Amino acid sequence: MKSADTTRFDPISLKILWDRLVSIADEMILSLVRSSFSITVREGYDLSCVLFDGNGASLAQGTFSVPGFTGTAPQTIRHMLAKFPPETLAPGDVLITNDPWMGTGHLFDVNVLRPVFRDGRIVAYTLSITHLPDIGGLGMSAVAAEVYEEGLTIPIMKLVDRGVVNQGLVDLIRANVRVPDMVIGDLMANVTCTEVGGRELVEFMDEYGVPDLSALSAAIRNQSESAIREAIRAIPDGVYRNAIDIEGIDRPLRLAARVEVRGENIAIDFDGTDAPVRGAINVPLCYTRAMSWYVVKCLTIPHLPNNEGATRPIAVEAPTGCVLNAERPWPTGGRHAVGHFIVPLLMGAFADALPDRVIADLGMMNVFNVHGTNREGRGFTSLFFLAGGWGAMQGNDGAPTLPGPSNMMVVPTEIWENLTNITVEKRALLTDSGGAGAARGGVGQEVRFRNDSGHALTVAFLGQRTEFPAKGFHGGQPGRRREYFIDDQPAAPKGRHVIAPGSTFTTFEAGGGGFGDPKARPRERVLDDVRAGFVSAQAARDVYGVPDT
Repeated sequence: MKSADTTRFDPISLKILWDRLVSIADEMILSLVRSSFSITVREGYDLSCVLFDGNGASLAQGTFSVPGFTGTAPQTIRHMLAKFPPETLAPGDVLITNDPWMGTGHLFDVNVLRPVFRDGRIVAYTLSITHLPDIGGLGMSAVAAEVYEEGLTIPIMKLVDRGVVNQGLVDLIRANVRVPDMVIGDLMANVTCTEVGGRELVEFMDEYGVPDLSALSAAIRNQSESAIREAIRAIPDGVYRNAIDIEGIDRPLRLAARVEVRGENIAIDFDGTDAPVRGAINVPLCYTRAMSWYVVKCLTIPHLPNNEGATRPIAVEAPTGCVLNAERPWPTGGRHAVGHFIVPLLMGAFADALPDRVIADLGMMNVFNVHGTNREGRGFTSLFFLAGGWGAMQGNDGAPTLPGPSNMMVVPTEIWENLTNITVEKRALLTDSGGAGAARGGVGQEVRFRNDSGHALTVAFLGQRTEFPAKGFHGGQPGRRREYFIDDQPAAPKGRHVIAPGSTFTTFEAGGGGFGDPKARPRERVLDDVRAGFVSAQAARDVYGVPDT
């Protein structure tokens, strides 16, 4: 890494410049969303945009970026620049990969990197990541036995070479996916937004007279590193452990974590975690590290924008050959179905050390994938995002139906119905689904779909919280489990199902865990819950001890 002088930025100037960089990353996201073709990006915001300095260190990300992608991006650019060193790159070059072990953990996310040139030399990089509508194979599901069944792997290569699109690669991708126009449209939206980010970075440098981003980048990253180290020093030194059981494929899985806090450093080890499974829920180490960094940042400096400086004091390891460090060719398409549980696993480890900051277990976001044909005869493939309730924390109730631990958006009913002709018959909050507590867990929802497309649909569920409900913390009670039904009959929560025309499928979204003794919840708040439909009158009496509802 090049040395940089960080002394010339006073706090006010640094804040102004830092905010401006975040706004550039936000503009990349706006460009990406407006030019993309798929619901997954336009409505679900399954994406990230990240800015790097000329040395490949991340310094800013778009505000709506997915936490897991933010953590994997610095790892991805290192792989890319190892394959294509900076001196081999030219203006107009764009690199691409969806390799799960170099990207975000599964084939469905494409990583697009552009070097930014100014006065003939690379001064920055812009990276865009989105979940593609399709990548071939079985489609996103939990049923694949090997990564080769999941679709097309794109190694690190040039998508654009000196401004000329690699048409051979584009043709190869088109020949392997179900909705080629939508996939290539989203792919080119990634290319476009990296150009937008690069152009605005150069304009930023010209406007502020910044000849090189290295010093500014170092100042931003050092500020973040200093802040997180200070926050870590406030955590009592010690070794904190936790283990949880979660849904696997044909048996439960045990996840275990050992967290050691020493001074201003944290070491996380997932020794004791079960082995990979013959199903597409295994997690590459890049994603495990990203979700671990996310938890620590949430507990220490959630107010600061993300950049690579905040990861420096945190070491993350997982034994080779465990489900959180699965190597090729284990399938990883639904890696979030296990990887998202890193958040409650580590929150539980920190529960005694940081009781005023940890969040009780989440009901978890819910995502399923649909392939089909609509009434106009157009083929489609799309994700649909739903959400369970958020976990409570000390003094704060969990929000209802809020996606977590990732931050994708719930797909609007009208948009979904127009694309797929799958009618959303019902959306309703589920009374008593949030875990009781002095702070109540967020409630889930019932969502019922009817196949009005006139054709059979293939729906792949990737259910979490179907066997092990969200735990409450410090006396709080668990939330309701998630359930799936097809024509009112129970359906396998990680199965791939065919839905006949006119048939229905229904999800009952999980509730979040409560925090603290339910009897300690103020009476007026319980009455408000009853009036809002979050808590039944019977639960108010029997669980909260409030009889006069």
